[in-house]
Amino acid sequence: MVVLSRGGRDAASNESAKAADIDKEESDALFTSSLARGLMVLEAFAQQPGPMSLSEIAGIAGLNKSAVQRLAHTLLKLGYLERHKNGLTPGRRVLDRAYDYLKGSPLIRRSVPVLANLRTSFNERVDLSLFDDLTIMYVSRMHGKPEMSHAHLIGRRLPTYCTAGGRAIMSHLPESEVLDILERSERRKLTSRTATEIADILSLIERAREDGFAMSVEELLIGDITVAAAVLDAKGRPVGAVHLGGGTGDWSPEEFARRAGPLALTAARELSGD
Repeated sequence: MVVLSRGGRDAASNESAKAADIDKEESDALFTSSLARGLMVLEAFAQQPGPMSLSEIAGIAGLNKSAVQRLAHTLLKLGYLERHKNGLTPGRRVLDRAYDYLKGSPLIRRSVPVLANLRTSFNERVDLSLFDDLTIMYVSRMHGKPEMSHAHLIGRRLPTYCTAGGRAIMSHLPESEVLDILERSERRKLTSRTATEIADILSLIERAREDGFAMSVEELLIGDITVAAAVLDAKGRPVGAVHLGGGTGDWSPEEFARRAGPLALTAARELSGD
């Protein structure tokens, strides 16, 4: 799935590349290209939230309109798409599959009371993310204050290289793996404060190793401060991170790190080891 797009043109080119990759898989006897194309129809909505026409979906997915028409018809019948007056949108059956994933994860189930206690004691935003190579994905989010934004919904992906959670995770990886992630990442500035140079990011990761947690200040969103500590599996490999988020209007970065860092680290250790 394309996570961060620079615009509709880039999104369409990325999806076209994915369509080409599907064609290359034809030599794999077990690979079902029609299923892959059906999923590309659903993934097109990551680039343009809200209702879309068949032509718009086809343009983003890099598929021809007649193929999209057949795929969309099937997805409509199954409930994975819904029809609105302005076009098609993802259906509620998509949420069923997300629920299946969430309830099937022992880590996510165990995290609920831990995060709830952390939220009660600190009164700021508390998140759990999972590590997925170049990105992290938020799978639990408990808001500290009213926040009406898609940015604070579960399922959101963010780059590993510039997030507190990503850097906390990388602080537990071998240097060769860290460099591989950074070199393959599209390291671009999301705000004026985003660290994009490999040397600068490595320095922040080293600081996370020393402190036990990482911090990001206005690198994703102006006014936002986040600290995070890595959740480790039984072999000591990072699988996710616990995040605490606050605002620069309420906290200085130094005070937030002093208060929130140890709390994130304690919660992450409580969830680690499975």
